[in-house]
Amino acid sequence: MQLAHLPGGDLVAKGLGDLAASKETVEALLVSIAAPRLRQRGLPVAAPLSDPEHRLYERLAREGEDSAHSRYNALLRRLVSFESALECGG
Repeated sequence: MQLAHLPGGDLVAKGLGDLAASKETVEALLVSIAAPRLRQRGLPVAAPLSDPEHRLYERLAREGEDSAHSRYNALLRRLVSFESALECGG
């Protein structure tokens, strides 16, 4: 399934690949957050990471404490946009 044309599709495609390779990245954590919905839509989500919301925020805080909250919210908004577009027929 092509994902790049959907809003946030770049993040999800990278996250799916990172999870399949057992890498913990920002993108893999985002896909882990959305794993149940993505699976319902037929996307192969391999072994989602546990406690992804908390781990994502901690990772962002390590990269820049002052911007962690706004970056976290922006990433979640992109994820929700992707999920919405996928549900509308992608």
